[in-house]
Amino acid sequence: MSSQSYYCPVSSLLNSQQLIKSPTLSLTQLRQIHALVLKTTTLPPPPPRQLINNLHYFSYILTHLDKPLLSLSLCNSIPRSLSPLPSLSLFRHMLSHGLLPDHYTVPFVLNACSQSGLLSQGLQIHAYSVKTALITNVYVINTLMRLYSVSGLLNCVRHLFDRTPQRDLVSWTTLIQCYVKMGFPREGVAAFFRMCDEKKLKADEMTVEVVLSACSKLGQLSLGTKIHTYIRDNGVTVDVFVGNALVDMYLKCGDADIARKVFDEMPNRNVVSWNSLISGLAHQGQFKDALRMFRKMQSVGIEPDDVTLVAVLNSCANLGLLELGKWVHSYIGRYRIKADGFIGNALVAMYAKCGSIDQALMVFKRMKHRDVYSCTAIIVGLALHGEVEMALSIFSEMPKVGVKPDEVTFIGVLTACSHAGLVVEGQKYFRDMLYVYELRPQTEHYSCMVDLLGRAGLLEEAEELIRNMPMEPDAHVWGALLGACRIHGKVELGEEVMKKVVKVEPERDGAYVLMSNMYSSANKWKEALKLRKEMKEKKMRKTPGCSCIEVEGVVYEFRKGDKSHPATKEIYKLAQQMTRHMKNYEHLGCIKK
Repeated sequence: MSSQSYYCPVSSLLNSQQLIKSPTLSLTQLRQIHALVLKTTTLPPPPPRQLINNLHYFSYILTHLDKPLLSLSLCNSIPRSLSPLPSLSLFRHMLSHGLLPDHYTVPFVLNACSQSGLLSQGLQIHAYSVKTALITNVYVINTLMRLYSVSGLLNCVRHLFDRTPQRDLVSWTTLIQCYVKMGFPREGVAAFFRMCDEKKLKADEMTVEVVLSACSKLGQLSLGTKIHTYIRDNGVTVDVFVGNALVDMYLKCGDADIARKVFDEMPNRNVVSWNSLISGLAHQGQFKDALRMFRKMQSVGIEPDDVTLVAVLNSCANLGLLELGKWVHSYIGRYRIKADGFIGNALVAMYAKCGSIDQALMVFKRMKHRDVYSCTAIIVGLALHGEVEMALSIFSEMPKVGVKPDEVTFIGVLTACSHAGLVVEGQKYFRDMLYVYELRPQTEHYSCMVDLLGRAGLLEEAEELIRNMPMEPDAHVWGALLGACRIHGKVELGEEVMKKVVKVEPERDGAYVLMSNMYSSANKWKEALKLRKEMKEKKMRKTPGCSCIEVEGVVYEFRKGDKSHPATKEIYKLAQQMTRHMKNYEHLGCIKK
């Protein structure tokens, strides 16, 4: 860099007070001011060059200035160009040299404490503010509230807020933000409306962004819509941050159409905007739309990040899109993204749900940092693929590597035991949940246990387990017992269980269909016909079976009697040919026999 770039005109230096207060004051400019001061007054020579850095140089000047006001002005400008820890050192330096930090200095130092998580030092500065009456300054109050909010001390934030007669928009926003951060979104929204009603303050972009996040957590669409109306009526700028918050709120509150409309109307979008839409659609179960938006995101040249890839992998897993999932995996490798954490877990789940359990296991083994979600994903996947021994082996290794299983992990373990008929082992794991891992079994775990006992023919034990449940059994628990009755031909017990299922879920057709099949298997055609007639009277329609096939990254769904596909004639013709071939092979087998 040329020497000219360091030059500052003498005319600018003459007004040193104004320059000193500038937030862009550099060390070079300060040295020029120092040189000017040396020409007009007597100061000791500068310190040795090897000792000069920002803080040492500033301290040197402060020590030899005989004008307190100039010293204080310098101190107020210095923290803006220093990192947090040197700012605290400067604060101590000022006190030791008789300079009293004022309402300009203290907020800067408090912000340094907030950034570095230095609560104890912040408490000392709070005490100093009280002692010097700076606590009455709203700017000091706001930075103190922010310090306590960052530290998670909601009561301290509320205490400061309640005792402050002069509250501005920053005070209210800090309080609302603290409520939301600490898990009290309802109180945060209430504070927002109180601010609007009592103080007649007009919210800015930051305030509405925080309130919208509170609405997202509450999942209340009417409340979120009310905030959106406030934004329009009060002319709040819908910048990229507010737009992202609106999209996220509408999706989490279940209105994907309005979320899409807000997204389309946004003048500027960043990767967070796309993530809000894609992740929100995936969360709502609209996996095809999520992938459609991902392809559109690529077409406009926005590079996906970790959040995008996790949402896409989740959508692939639920749609069975193995080829697209593999493409995402190759993208991760191509851009050297670590397949750990959320991305690694999403890859394991995707491969397992798409039927490629070997690939899932390979990704799992290559992960350097495995958490409870990683282990749970592979255990559930292995259980669904019948790899019971390996699933239980991974579960037994979890405590050895310091990973504590959660409730979902035990669903995978109990499912594995159910598939393998490991009754004794399953009962042990069920007991260990409460007495070893201090996890209280939920209805999902009882459903797994009923399925385990029912498959093994232990229907009486399954009934007893249901009777002793600490909560009301849901449709899944009764459904598991009804399925066991179907397996073992227990028609009379099945009739009683079916009544329980219908009582819990009167609109669902599953129990009727299962019971009808049970009657048919027992040659009770009259009862089966009666049940079908009852379904017809209640206008219940049997949910048709669905088969899926992936061709070149596109999943095609086929239902019973479905003729919606453009190649329907060719498909049915091929199906008839395959049927004839199978019948021919069967006939040849009979002749050979």
